[in-house]
Amino acid sequence: MKNIIYFILYAFCTSQIIFSQSNNEIKISESYSTTPWSVRMADSEIKRRPGYYVNDWNYVPGTFLKGVELLWRRTGSDNYYQYIKSSFDKVVGSDGSISGYRYDRHSLDEINEGRLAFLLYKETSQAKYKIVIDTLRSQLRTQPRTYDGGFWHRDDKNAGTYPHQMWLDGLYMANPFYAEYGKTFADTFALSDVVTQLTVMEKHARDSVTGLLYHGWDESKTQAWADPVTGCSPCFWGRGDGWYAMAAVDVLDYFPADHPGRTKIIAIIKRLAEALKKVQDPQSGTWWQVLDMGGREDNYHESSASCMFVYALAKAVRLGYIDKSYWDVVKKGYAGILNEFITVNRDSTINLIQTCAGAGLGGNPYRSGTYDYYVNQTSISINDGKATGPFIMASLEVEKAGLVVPPLNFAAKLSQAGNVVLTWKDRSFNAVSFIIEREKESKQDFKE
Repeated sequence: MKNIIYFILYAFCTSQIIFSQSNNEIKISESYSTTPWSVRMADSEIKRRPGYYVNDWNYVPGTFLKGVELLWRRTGSDNYYQYIKSSFDKVVGSDGSISGYRYDRHSLDEINEGRLAFLLYKETSQAKYKIVIDTLRSQLRTQPRTYDGGFWHRDDKNAGTYPHQMWLDGLYMANPFYAEYGKTFADTFALSDVVTQLTVMEKHARDSVTGLLYHGWDESKTQAWADPVTGCSPCFWGRGDGWYAMAAVDVLDYFPADHPGRTKIIAIIKRLAEALKKVQDPQSGTWWQVLDMGGREDNYHESSASCMFVYALAKAVRLGYIDKSYWDVVKKGYAGILNEFITVNRDSTINLIQTCAGAGLGGNPYRSGTYDYYVNQTSISINDGKATGPFIMASLEVEKAGLVVPPLNFAAKLSQAGNVVLTWKDRSFNAVSFIIEREKESKQDFKE
């Protein structure tokens, strides 16, 4: 009988069971990865981008590196701290100047990476990090606002303006930084203003039927994408609501227990959590690119939004902002993320797939914010910092809760007819799938 190799990849805990059949004997070797998913993702990205993350100042490295910072705080590994510092120093000069940053753009996207400056200033006391913090705080002092105090997403007269508009993205880009500034430097106005930003956005963008928030709101109602009555964009974009959800849970880290704004923000989190639970895909546990149109043609399960929702909901449960029953939503969502969006390479690094590369409103070429735009006119990326960062954050929250998956009890034997019989006992909570591949005669050509 020819030698046959079977390879089992169990999707959730990446157990590998390799067994070979030769004549009437079966040999089994098993290995289980016990490395937490948070560590595996961070280490994979660092291996792919050695030395520093990217040579850019924008919200994408800021989002990924924030996940690494939380992992550093969890593990204490100096490797993660040094990676954050080298990445930040790649774009920040010794005089505190920021490569690529332009104050006159008044872009909220450029605030997010500044969150890391608080960490580095505290750890090193170097003046350049304080200069970065002060520069970004100064931008917020002059940021154009809507009539009721909400920050415009951007006001760039040289590269297309976005006047009178608030986007969900901007709530995450600016407000966690703004809140940390308020706590660190006793800026009470900053904390009160953070509450204003979140409440103004919800007031105008929240749909009373679904409870979800539209991607953008134009107070002037002049944009082609804006509803003539409400000023809102047409769709509920998954990552847009994800940015908003993460902003809401993160800013509360910096609010005193007795601050009157806490109850307002917690109420926002509760309303959004209820809405997100209703649009979670019941089969996969993940969320859709356009949230309320699951199953519609061309819509797809999107990884960054799913990671953001799991992170925000898990953190909200842990801190008591929402009911513990939402833990079931978290578990189902996290299992779905691992089953749908994580792939494993031969070198044991992992990938996060199926991320919307980018979406916006207006601009040139014009982005309409319609269903067709989100599902057909936006591209898909892999290992995108907008998803890998939230994946690390979500994994850390799940790991803090002690969620572990016992290995798959696996056995193989030969039948009297000479066939290989596989048996297993699945003790994990998701029990969605695993993959069986077969290779003949060690040709390194596995077939599913």
